[in-house]
Amino acid sequence: MMGITRGFSTLIGAAVAGFLVWLSAQIGSGSSGDYWTTYSLLAAAGLTIAISQILGGWTKWGWPQLSGGVFVLGFLPVLVTGGWVLLSRQPADFFNTSNWSRDLSIDGVVGDLGEALSVVAFGIGLTFGLCFDTAGRRRAVVDDEVSHVRPPTAENVRAGGPATQEPLTDTTARPVEETETGRRLGSTERASDPRSGDRDDA
Repeated sequence: MMGITRGFSTLIGAAVAGFLVWLSAQIGSGSSGDYWTTYSLLAAAGLTIAISQILGGWTKWGWPQLSGGVFVLGFLPVLVTGGWVLLSRQPADFFNTSNWSRDLSIDGVVGDLGEALSVVAFGIGLTFGLCFDTAGRRRAVVDDEVSHVRPPTAENVRAGGPATQEPLTDTTARPVEETETGRRLGSTERASDPRSGDRDDA
């Protein structure tokens, strides 16, 4: 059942992401506004793919949670790297990223990645979506062995015995005569019965 649910959610996510990619191609990147709108839509397409997997995980009956480790170690480096590339190719270089890239001697790598801006923007959105996941419901674990252990008695503690005794066993099915108490009880009843002497003499 979970595979079918994830299959449908993946199909819907791919359809929505495809529509966003198509929509971004209709805008272009002639101005700064068009530039950031286009690549924001591509980032949203990547985010949609990740969200489709989160929605498919609802079969685990858990709420979406943000993983701090994935966000810090996974998403932030991607955001800085991809954002740097996107800033270097915008029509108006407000942050002078191109000159900084030359000063850091990374202008070659930035220029190569700039030829695939669509993939960079899509990857930023996808990585951000991977920071979320669903967790199943917490279940209380009950130790059954604890409920079957007889508590320690005062005699056992004074004698230096173990703190816990043997597990409880069912003695209701044993005849009374098989226990020590039953044998003493039977001897007492026979001694107090006046007819017991007649049976013994016979």
